[in-house]
Amino acid sequence: MTDTLPAWTDEDYDGLLVCKQVHVLTPDVRTFVLQPPQPRLFHHTPGQFLTLRVTMDGRSVERCYTISSPPTRPHTLTITVKRVPGGLVSNWLHDHLRPGGTVRARGPLGDFSFTRHPAPKYLFLSGGSGATPMMAMTRTLYDLAHPADVVFVHSARTPDDILFRRELDLIAATAPTIRVAHVCEEDGLTEPWGGHRGRLTLDMLRQIAPDFGRREIFTCGPPGYMAAVRDLLTTAGFPTTRHHEESFTFSPPQADEPPADPTPTAENLSYTVEFTRSRRTLTCDADTSLLAAASRAGLSLPASCAQGMCGTCKTTLLSGSVDMRHNGGIRPREIAQNKILLCCAKPREDLVVDA
Repeated sequence: MTDTLPAWTDEDYDGLLVCKQVHVLTPDVRTFVLQPPQPRLFHHTPGQFLTLRVTMDGRSVERCYTISSPPTRPHTLTITVKRVPGGLVSNWLHDHLRPGGTVRARGPLGDFSFTRHPAPKYLFLSGGSGATPMMAMTRTLYDLAHPADVVFVHSARTPDDILFRRELDLIAATAPTIRVAHVCEEDGLTEPWGGHRGRLTLDMLRQIAPDFGRREIFTCGPPGYMAAVRDLLTTAGFPTTRHHEESFTFSPPQADEPPADPTPTAENLSYTVEFTRSRRTLTCDADTSLLAAASRAGLSLPASCAQGMCGTCKTTLLSGSVDMRHNGGIRPREIAQNKILLCCAKPREDLVVDA
């Protein structure tokens, strides 16, 4: 049966996906099991993400969510979402998406995956909801009985907040090549924590994985966690070429450095950009993205990857023309409809933008 089914693409029913089940993992984290309206198979690389699109108050809003299910289970696809205070889409999903409900998605996207960096040994480091791409990769390795030696270290606030805890315990108990360790900052409401306590440190990492220096390392988590791991590995002298990161929280985009030659050219001219919905008009250099110029002017616009992949900053160009070099976050037919990605669109002339 599997061999006869076509692959799902985001062109099918305009990326429509139906919610089949909702699993409550912790008080503020849920997994949503998604399926196409007609039988299709999901083909993705473990660690990739979807850009989800939901309609709220008559307008579409897009956000990125990692696929937490492995490609070895292709009939359904899951995303695991933490409710974020003030989070527009995460709160909508928790409050409204139930079995039978629908969302639309673009993807899969991204290149954060062990499949792109084959190695005999891996170290997965995650904090909070950053466990989702690590879980997709761990599930894949487990399903395939892969011989790679894996150490999965997850950091959580309390034992009540550990994602996928029971499943990870089962995997560690039945797969001789996969070891799992958790680090908690505090006790749970009903469970005193007797494992590694506090925040991940170099000494703690050396206790858990003494050979981490010989492993390929993947990291995902909140910005503070990512920065702490980066500093930890730098202190240990770990080569950056074997440390791979994934995060959908980015620093505000910065304008490119001005060219050394001050002579006016087509590359360093400035243009006027009017943002109609924000009711702001600003100037933008020809070598600066619209998103970077907006950020520099204190204008906050929806954005996520800032690399032309996720489509979160997509909007309509009402007037003018841009130079846009994207990484798959927008379709040709959308470009034909005057859609642009603010993160990688640079002005060629004065613009009017629906943002």
